[in-house]
Amino acid sequence: MTRALVLFAQPCEESFSAALKKVVTDRLAARGWEVDLCDLYAEGFDPVLTAAERRGYLDDTTNTAPVQAHVDRLRAAQVLVLVYPVWNFGFPAILKGYIDRVFLPGVSFTLEKGLVAPGLTHIRKLAVVTTYGATPFRAWAAGNPPKRVVTRALRFVCRPDRLRYLALYDMNRATPARRAAFMARVAAEMDRL
Repeated sequence: MTRALVLFAQPCEESFSAALKKVVTDRLAARGWEVDLCDLYAEGFDPVLTAAERRGYLDDTTNTAPVQAHVDRLRAAQVLVLVYPVWNFGFPAILKGYIDRVFLPGVSFTLEKGLVAPGLTHIRKLAVVTTYGATPFRAWAAGNPPKRVVTRALRFVCRPDRLRYLALYDMNRATPARRAAFMARVAAEMDRL
């Protein structure tokens, strides 16, 4: 059975992001996949990398101990889907902290002769479902950091067969019809993922 880890980073359950999370999890479950929803805010994930964690970062025999349960969930997945709003041209801090604390040496990458090699190659499908307050042009002019992290860094450590980056731009002016159309697009993409 295919197992999907859905990382959700938005504290408000009444948000459009929460509605998108529901579409994602419902569609993947309808395919018969096992869905592991990791709601970072609801689970109280601590995004702060401690001094001790940083000092032990490169020791891949002990570095996972503080976040072992999250590492186990990530290692068990064949599909990774991130659902979050873009804030200030970046990930919500809790999601950035998850990446800092869980995507560790020995987990998301290995060091071989000083070179980085991908460590999450069991992730065969990678998808992002996100919203931006900015227009596509403003996001492009700012370098679109969240998209670059996904399409370059996360893609490198996962090496997925399929990558989808689904973004609703200009969310602040999105009409109900545009939001509905985006939700339909997300549903269709989850059916094809």
